[in-house]
Amino acid sequence: MKMQVCILCGGTGTRLKEQTEFIPKPMVSIGGSPIIWHILKHYSYYGCNDFILALGYKQEAFKEYFIHFERKHSDMIFDMRAGDIWYDDPLPPWRVTLSDTGENTLKGGRLKRIEKYINDDIFLMTYGDAVSDVNIKELVAFHKSHGKLVTITGVHPEPRFGELIHKNGSVISYREKPNSENLVNGGFMVLGRDVFNYLDNQCDFEHGPLEKIAAEGQLMVYHHRGFWKCMDTLNDMIELQRIWDSGKAAWKIWQ
Repeated sequence: MKMQVCILCGGTGTRLKEQTEFIPKPMVSIGGSPIIWHILKHYSYYGCNDFILALGYKQEAFKEYFIHFERKHSDMIFDMRAGDIWYDDPLPPWRVTLSDTGENTLKGGRLKRIEKYINDDIFLMTYGDAVSDVNIKELVAFHKSHGKLVTITGVHPEPRFGELIHKNGSVISYREKPNSENLVNGGFMVLGRDVFNYLDNQCDFEHGPLEKIAAEGQLMVYHHRGFWKCMDTLNDMIELQRIWDSGKAAWKIWQ
């Protein structure tokens, strides 16, 4: 399955300021590699190797990373006598376009500004801060089956607080962090090229364009019941690192 993948990587990540004061959020490391690497590995597992990264905040970090990608991810062999250096691991079959979409641009504007790089009638898009074990092949098959403009992956948000059921000040029941029955947009979207008709260089994506697409009956949701987690805060980063260290990272489908 060969499809282009747009990844929105330009935000400031203010809720993770302990890290994003120095680097953009998609470059924050989990298991020794930035979370953007985990996302690329996921899509590449399904044969999607053509990536467009919509950059903004601290974009030089991405350029430095990909320039030195082979050095970071390979064993190195030094022949001191001949003065030669070899990298012992093959590079992944990725084509990565790093596009400057503006430091303060909203998500819809970032997507509009990479339109020139999109070659096909449908393409994939996600955010640069969430990992999942969503089956991209099944997601695309679902999108093609209904023929609408946009498919988003719906996930159950991680519960944050306990729930009190009460009457007249008396607690009837208490549930610690119950699972929500509602779905939220987990990224991992499939979009038709006509989505660009709803965008301009300054617009948001979820507020405005996506609302209009939904109102026109052109938005569908693929219900993902497996693993999904967004690295939104320092606690999220610590939890993802803990999961990775446990050897049970559900999103590591390429192993």
